[in-house]
Order: sequence, then C-alpha cells, then structure tokens
Amino acid sequence: MTAIVSVLHLLVSLALIGLILLHAGKGGGMGDMFGGGMSSGSVGGSTVVEKNLDRLTVILAVTFTLTTFFLTWLLVP
Repeated sequence: MTAIVSVLHLLVSLALIGLILLHAGKGGGMGDMFGGGMSSGSVGGSTVVEKNLDRLTVILAVTFTLTTFFLTWLLVP
C-alpha cells in the first residue's frame, strides 16, 4: 500500500510542477502557448484555458496534500 501511494505521490508532484510552470506570470509565461493571450478584447478576464489550468492545479494540489497526509499516517507508528 505504501508503494502505491508513494508512486502516486511522485506522479502528482511532477504533474503539479509542470502545471505551475504553465501558469502565466507577469510577462505572459508559458500559459500563452495554449491560448492564454488570445483574448485581447476581454478586460481582466480569464480565458477558458486559464480557468481549466487553475482548476486542474487546485485538484492536483489537494491530491498532493491528501497523499502527503496518507503517507504520514502509513509511515509514522
């Protein structure tokens, strides 16, 4: 059980790192590569791609937190 959760934890952490790097920073960032800068007409609004990127990042962050707590519960006597 510990091995399965550890592998899941590793995969989630790598995916989370990748998604965080895709987010647009002050200068646009890599999020523009997937349509982040396509909405020149909207003032302060986010595109669908940015919203989905945010949602997926939050889901992976919660999963990372849960696997961290579960691994702690498994490994600490």
